[in-house]
Amino acid sequence: MNTELMDLAVNRDHMIGIGPFVAGLVVVAVLIGALFLGRRIWRRELPRPLPEEQPKLPDGGPVYEESMCREPDEMPQSDTRTLPHDLHGFGNSSSRPSGNARHRWSNGGSGSFGSGGLGAH
Repeated sequence: MNTELMDLAVNRDHMIGIGPFVAGLVVVAVLIGALFLGRRIWRRELPRPLPEEQPKLPDGGPVYEESMCREPDEMPQSDTRTLPHDLHGFGNSSSRPSGNARHRWSNGGSGSFGSGGLGAH
């Protein structure tokens, strides 16, 4: 029997076992480096606000959503192409309140088609 081939086979088995071990060490080193880098970045961030610096409710209590109908600002009619800077107020003009109230959906309904709810009955 040839002992040189046996020695080569034994050494090859050791090399196969060393490869994953070295790869594992590299992964662990990268993770430890990421922890140190994250810690450095965390130290440079602004401190958390103190309890007295937290936002407070207004004196009148919570502010609720206000819903109203508005009249649309009509597009100017012309024979030439209308560009954004040609619009009244450059698109920032406020609309005026509308006198009629538009009913969006009935009570008990979600207002969304196919929302899975029972809807208004």
